[in-house]
Amino acid sequence: MKILVIQKLAYACITLLLVATLTFLLMKWIPGDPFQQEQALPTAIYEALREHYGFNDSLPSQYFHYLKQLVYFDLGPSFIHQGRSVASIIKESMPISAALGAQALLLAIPAGILLGTMAALKKNRWQDYLTMFVAVIGISMPSFILATLLQYILAIKLELLPIARWGSLAQTILPTLSLATLPIAFIARMVRTKMIEELRQDYIKTARAKGLSPLKIIFKHALRNTLIPVFSYLGQLTANILTGSFIVEKIFSIPGLGYWFVMSVLSRDYTLIMGITLFYSAVLLAIMFFVDIVCIILDPRIAHSIREGKLS
Repeated sequence: MKILVIQKLAYACITLLLVATLTFLLMKWIPGDPFQQEQALPTAIYEALREHYGFNDSLPSQYFHYLKQLVYFDLGPSFIHQGRSVASIIKESMPISAALGAQALLLAIPAGILLGTMAALKKNRWQDYLTMFVAVIGISMPSFILATLLQYILAIKLELLPIARWGSLAQTILPTLSLATLPIAFIARMVRTKMIEELRQDYIKTARAKGLSPLKIIFKHALRNTLIPVFSYLGQLTANILTGSFIVEKIFSIPGLGYWFVMSVLSRDYTLIMGITLFYSAVLLAIMFFVDIVCIILDPRIAHSIREGKLS
């Protein structure tokens, strides 16, 4: 177990270094810089800004200066938002994105498990067909299209919910639904497939022969093993929610990290792009590490494989 933890931590450090390096190089290879805006600056001011922020230094010099800043957890200043650091922008907007992502997760996981279990128990009946039909639509429809449809139907036509912004509980409903629909569909299909497989296992037949109630068989035995792939999917699920939040936050004018990332790309605010990308990568790696540990706890077979040296 200790070896696995060390391996995962080493993998995370190497991954973060690669993300930082690739993002840095991409920002340097993109034509232009943050100071080339629609309104041209005087040449003297433009050159002074490039000199001040080190744009005239050699590429290796800029890279090692960037890595040195990262060692001290300094993500640098924002080029566009004067007087503000990247860290302060992340600190201000991260709770908003975290709240939106948490709401989407808290909706997606139980809803997906419930729908998938119902579809498995009603296999080849109308409940199963309807659930899987809706799941296919949820998987196929991009979040920005769904967000626009929800705005048009529920906010503009029916006037049931606010169309945008963030603050009140009512304002969180549409963006949460927009982000949670795809994960709900994925989880429902995954749970249905795994639940049908588990219900065919010998231990389920034994439990039925012992006279256990159907609810006890499902919730105490079958559901436990069914949930293992769901927890394994949490890393990808979180990644889907984080990347989906970029567009959703922009559509609903939510001042979270996704909104700031889109704005930084449009304004070529390189340090903000690199800082948010690195922060998102660190969050994803931390969640994937947590998911791996939970899967080991839930499935003793994984822990046994690790002890035997069969699983890295």
